[in-house]
Amino acid sequence: MKAKVLIIVSNANTIGKNNRRTGTFLPEVAHPYAEFQKADFDVDFASLTGESPFLDALNLADDPDNLKFLTGKGWEDMHKAAKLSEVDVKNYDAVFIPGGLAPMVDMPENDELKKVIANVYERDGIVAAVCHGPVSLLNVKLSDGTYLVNGRNITSFTTEEENNYAKDDVPFDLQTALTVQGAIFHAAEAWSANSISDGNLITGQNPASAKGVGEKIVALFESKKA
Repeated sequence: MKAKVLIIVSNANTIGKNNRRTGTFLPEVAHPYAEFQKADFDVDFASLTGESPFLDALNLADDPDNLKFLTGKGWEDMHKAAKLSEVDVKNYDAVFIPGGLAPMVDMPENDELKKVIANVYERDGIVAAVCHGPVSLLNVKLSDGTYLVNGRNITSFTTEEENNYAKDDVPFDLQTALTVQGAIFHAAEAWSANSISDGNLITGQNPASAKGVGEKIVALFESKKA
């Protein structure tokens, strides 16, 4: 049976006091999507509001996977993303949240998103996120009242990376926030590929880590089938 993956994206297109333009960072959705395609997964998209989401880093369109996403079915389907509250998440084996600065705007406190992530995680589905996408894991509480990230091995965009990228635009430091809720945070060298698995939770540090996150999702699903 084919795996079914739901990619959940932000609807934000600006961030911070200077209204910095943002959206989902192109390679962070395109590179995992390419891995899902190679594995013949069924992939659907949802956004928080159901409105058309935005893409950032279109200047990277010459990368083969990015270009294929933009000109193929990927961007077309993302553009028509369903409203998350209207999606039956029980139909999906995995949820994946790509980054970009946009998730820092509308994902830290979104109740529907938190419920979806807890539901998938507690039924042993795969929960994955990359770069600023792990902001979606903040404030997710499990049925026993504990934070999902508490005691889990996790990475995300790091403080060091943020200090040289968008420190003045983001509402808080993501590495710090995850650590405060009990995450065991793993920071690799800035901008290097770093993706980690802890049970059915998979996270990646930055754009260079997106392919690895996609590969780990595929590998974990294959191991569950075995």
